[in-house]
Amino acid sequence: MRTFLRDYGLAVALASLFILSWVVQSLAGWVNFSAEQAAHGESAQLFGGSGYVWYWLEATFENWQSEFLQLFTMVVLTAFLIHRGSSESKDSDDETLLQLSAIRDQLDELQRGKKQS
Repeated sequence: MRTFLRDYGLAVALASLFILSWVVQSLAGWVNFSAEQAAHGESAQLFGGSGYVWYWLEATFENWQSEFLQLFTMVVLTAFLIHRGSSESKDSDDETLLQLSAIRDQLDELQRGKKQS
């Protein structure tokens, strides 16, 4: 179990936080839904045409849509666009390759110089 937590601790922590926040959202939503139903003189139901499950699904998908849309946009845009100087940019890879090429050229010149001596 220790090895599993060491190897996958981040995933376990994030999954736990996700599930906890989803449970809290569900419980808070139920309390709010029940209060609204009581204010209208109706009983709160979990299922049915006007049950809590529809409000819960709407809230869940609104949250997911906003988060996934944001993440998807960042992933797609960073795949095609650059911000010069950031570690994720393609320009830093190009600059690194140019520097490596220059170093190789210098090493080749040094080796040729030693062979001629």
